[in-house]
Amino acid sequence: MKQTPIFLLITGLIAGSLWLYGTYFGTPRPPHQRPTGATSPGNRRVEKTDAEWRTSLTRSQYVVMRNRDTEWPNSSPLTHEHRPGNYVCVGCHNRLFSSQTKFESGTGWPSFSAAIVPNAVYTEPDGNRTEVRCSVCDAHLGHVFHDGPDPTGLRYCMNGVALAFAPEKIP
Repeated sequence: MKQTPIFLLITGLIAGSLWLYGTYFGTPRPPHQRPTGATSPGNRRVEKTDAEWRTSLTRSQYVVMRNRDTEWPNSSPLTHEHRPGNYVCVGCHNRLFSSQTKFESGTGWPSFSAAIVPNAVYTEPDGNRTEVRCSVCDAHLGHVFHDGPDPTGLRYCMNGVALAFAPEKIP
């Protein structure tokens, strides 16, 4: 019955080693650098300090948009939004997607086949995925995949917490 104390000792040593490595030796993710040549509609830019982003965004928005996190699937009411209108970035109000390109992907996140204009967003490699960022404020929005509907074949899988819906004004 001495296996339990040995197991706990080994587990504690491994956990402590991982913590030490991550705290003192692990390389942190470098700060985001906007890619050379990236443009935005009207060359508009919104740049804020980390403290300003923390005060202007909710905690969940900050974690997703500034720390590249992902919201839980089906946690956003925008997943099931079907009215005509536009989806804008919560951080800078840049128009990103039209409801005309929104489709039900079954993934649990709002999905679009194309950005509203080509330079509304830009993409960057993210491991085995492609990250999508707002071209005005560099906020992390989600990822794009090559399994979407025609004519683009793209599926922009966005975090709903990073988007706001602006309904179309009907005269």
